[in-house]
Amino acid sequence: MARRPSRPDVKNFAINRQARYLYHLLEKFETGIELTGTEVKSIREGEANLKDSYAVARGGEIWMIGCHISPYTAGSCFNHDPLRERRLLLRRQEIDKLTGQTQEKGLTLIPIRLYLKGNLIKCEIALAKGKKVYDRRETERRRTIDRETEQAIREHRGRHR
Repeated sequence: MARRPSRPDVKNFAINRQARYLYHLLEKFETGIELTGTEVKSIREGEANLKDSYAVARGGEIWMIGCHISPYTAGSCFNHDPLRERRLLLRRQEIDKLTGQTQEKGLTLIPIRLYLKGNLIKCEIALAKGKKVYDRRETERRRTIDRETEQAIREHRGRHR
């Protein structure tokens, strides 16, 4: 039996499931994220939500807005604000590229997931273009057709065994 190549230890803490439904994801970037101690502990407990979050280029930096990280349960008066803006850590070339594309082409930066890579919490963002209503309907229609086809194939195979 062949062994799979070993992957680095990656654990997802929060995934923005709505992003694939509402946007065409064009290009993905792995970024670091500037967090406080209680935010890290809260994320490790799975208390992060990316649902209505987005990223903005401001002052030569990329900022994540709208990401909700619940206050740490064992934190005291030093707990963080759940909806504070958090700086994303990228290389200067990537920041310049993303800034240009969001301003010129009208694209948006959407956080896709928060995950643990090695010992660091990373954020995956995507350069995205909003889908129109008819695009969403077409995606849903295609998904339904694929699901029905898979089900028919499984039933057909089950009958002939």
